[in-house]
Amino acid sequence: MAPPTPAAATAAASPIGPRAALETWLGQQWQQPRPTLAMRALQPLSWLYGALAGVAERRALQRAQAAPVPVIVVGNLVAGGGGKTPTVIAVVQRLRAAGHHPGVISRGHGRQGDGVLAVGTKSTAQQVGDEPLLIHRRTGAPVVVGADRLAAARALCAAHPTVSVLVSDDGLQHHRLRRDAQVIVFDDRGAGNGLLLPAGPLRQQLPAVLPADTVVLYTGGRASTPLPGCIGTRRLATVQPLADWWAGVPTPADGFAALHARPLLAAAALARPEPFFAMLEGQGLRIDRLPLPDHHPLQPPPWPADTTDLIVTEKDAVKLPPGQAGATRVWVAALDFQPEPAFDAVLQRWADRWPRPSTAALPPTP
Repeated sequence: MAPPTPAAATAAASPIGPRAALETWLGQQWQQPRPTLAMRALQPLSWLYGALAGVAERRALQRAQAAPVPVIVVGNLVAGGGGKTPTVIAVVQRLRAAGHHPGVISRGHGRQGDGVLAVGTKSTAQQVGDEPLLIHRRTGAPVVVGADRLAAARALCAAHPTVSVLVSDDGLQHHRLRRDAQVIVFDDRGAGNGLLLPAGPLRQQLPAVLPADTVVLYTGGRASTPLPGCIGTRRLATVQPLADWWAGVPTPADGFAALHARPLLAAAALARPEPFFAMLEGQGLRIDRLPLPDHHPLQPPPWPADTTDLIVTEKDAVKLPPGQAGATRVWVAALDFQPEPAFDAVLQRWADRWPRPSTAALPPTP
């Protein structure tokens, strides 16, 4: 029998199970321009979901409490990744440029436990979640995780008295913590078939009119719903060895050039790995694909042991300290996300309304 091809070996190694296969099928159904018969059959469950979610939201709003400082919520109306993490990073960077000292709170999806915990230089993705750890590494901002967003906000502000504004990561459906502004994120999928879960991708219906102090940000380079909003563009900035990425070594100007002649295995534990693979190919790289379930821990390594060169996202790199990939050379592809100037102008207006910390009290910019 002939040995398996690299692509076949990759497929055999991929840990996609029945649950991931069901999620893939649902995603395909949700993205049809009109609801399919299968999704129409699920629509009574969507009505129930909508009714229960509405009751939960009203109760949470009745008990909502304010954080010690203003809160900007970043989230999406659809299930799955939409670009929230790069948006949070962009918001933090722009708030800092506007003279604020931002902090970030997050649930920390996929971590062990749900209590309140500060993210530090020695934190692991298992303890705090891959996305909060990446946000902390990319921005240097204080980050606290916890299922109770209000408790996380209070803990962060108590530990960092100079923090002047909080960014709540993936907090759009968490109403117990009062918000002062919100960023609704959509990628190129938009609202799909327009139905609520589980017959469609929506966590809540698209609003007929945007609430006050709300901005929509389209992270896929184009508007994908009828809602007015700003456009953001994503590209891969560069690539560097895993050890250099962990050490904070400045990224090379064009790291992709060194990989053009190499066969690469690209692994991505994302809700939507295909755009990452397409961006790698757009850089002229020759890759085999290894899609993984979102937030996959990467332990044990899910790629073949004889893999020579592996390229991963930063979100996956935080789960892979140097020395844990065996003989495989691991490369980290860094994402560059740039919202258009109109988005910056919205953030500037919000920032100007809120008290800034004393310049003397601010920590040094990372």
